[in-house]
Amino acid sequence: MNRKEIYIPTEAAVRTAYREGEEAVVSLFHRVSETIMQLADRIQALEDRLAMDSHNSGKPPSSDGYIKPAPKSLRKRHKKKKNGGQTGHSGNTLQMVQNPDRVEVHRMRQCRHCRVSLEEVVVQSVEKRQVFDIPPVKMEVTEHRAEIKVCPHCGTRNKADFPEGVSQTVEYGPEFKTQVAYFKDYQFVAVERICEMMEDFYGHRPSEGTVLRISLEGAERVLSVQEAVREYLKVPVPVTHHDETGMRVEGKNCWLHTVSTEFLTLYVVHAKRGQIAMDAMGVLPSRKGVAMHDCWKPYFAYPDVIHALCNAHLLRELIFVQEQYGQRWAEDMIALLLEMKTAADKARGKRDTLPGRQVREFERRYDEILRAGFRKNPKHRRAGEEKGKRGRVGQSKPRNLLGRMREHKNAILLFMRDLRVPFDNNQAERDIRMVKVKQKVSGGFRSWEGSRAFCLIRGYISTARKNGQRALAALRLAYAGTPFKPEFLLQPG
Repeated sequence: MNRKEIYIPTEAAVRTAYREGEEAVVSLFHRVSETIMQLADRIQALEDRLAMDSHNSGKPPSSDGYIKPAPKSLRKRHKKKKNGGQTGHSGNTLQMVQNPDRVEVHRMRQCRHCRVSLEEVVVQSVEKRQVFDIPPVKMEVTEHRAEIKVCPHCGTRNKADFPEGVSQTVEYGPEFKTQVAYFKDYQFVAVERICEMMEDFYGHRPSEGTVLRISLEGAERVLSVQEAVREYLKVPVPVTHHDETGMRVEGKNCWLHTVSTEFLTLYVVHAKRGQIAMDAMGVLPSRKGVAMHDCWKPYFAYPDVIHALCNAHLLRELIFVQEQYGQRWAEDMIALLLEMKTAADKARGKRDTLPGRQVREFERRYDEILRAGFRKNPKHRRAGEEKGKRGRVGQSKPRNLLGRMREHKNAILLFMRDLRVPFDNNQAERDIRMVKVKQKVSGGFRSWEGSRAFCLIRGYISTARKNGQRALAALRLAYAGTPFKPEFLLQPG
């Protein structure tokens, strides 16, 4: 609504309506009241936008600015536990080793009291102290010489074979490449700073182009692993977690999509956010099991998927309705969902689903709270001069939320009917969090080739770490030509 569309009657219009009688006054009143309602809706929308932050909406914490909202966790504080390590917690204090790499003996040559020589006195005991440190490291250059011999019998010129991987006149070895990839794609160090670090550590500075080529090489070496992950995620996994986030590539807004489980991670960057990108990713079109996600509409385009919705997103929206609109039903729904979660957590590992009677009682209370919410938020309808307009009438945020909770009830409550399904989509949130850190560090990717390489290497590292491997060790295997692959991916079928 712009200023020209706002109807404010003039004094002359009011006097004219008064002279024309009761019906004219009522008509003028309705016209003014409709304008007031439109302005009230607009004010409410603006207030809603201002009230949104990371604790009551899907906005990231980085959008909160310098004035952070006071933390309001839905977790109940444990009254008996104090801050810090708990009783029985094993610490990580530096411990002495049995076989040190080097031993330095500090001899006692004379008595500190009377200055008598102790050179010939037998050592009674020693006190040990160990210092953990890193020895100075420098670049090691290995020259490979392949002998060339001419056969005296037939005159054939023969040359010995170089070791596998030694293909160029001058090149970097796998350990150097491993460390470069570790800094770039795991620790998110800027390319120029990696060059500086290599020079400071080893006295040798690679070019920025070399660093980028090493990353591209790593991506090709782990491609087979990530393709195996993609195929495995399509069908046999009971639950997959899906999410997407904005990403800059070549100065344009693009989207990074992730599909993950407790043991696997797949990343893909695409120019689109919706179904076109999901089809290109290749998982959801073939997916048969449960897919957990937020309520982004394109996910529901796959009829063979069993949909599960993230209740953490739902709780944040309910908090917003509770705080911004002061509606009691939202508070009751928060308490109910957390009660369901507690019941599911207690039963998980003991059974596959909550007892039918308990499920029906939870569903009855869920429906009852929704009815109370709908009574509090009646549907907006067209009035007066707007009846000729086309399209749906805009509804309030509480009404829209209630509609989604009614429409997707089965997907929201799936976690208590199938205890393999978690309450929230935190797995995908955790997998995507470090990618956002990468974006904060570098701002985005200069090329699609670079974004693809990052996704492949980062997905490979994430999968390796989920399966008990160290990031550096996994990269070392990749650049040695034998990338890590979880055992269940090696099994046929």
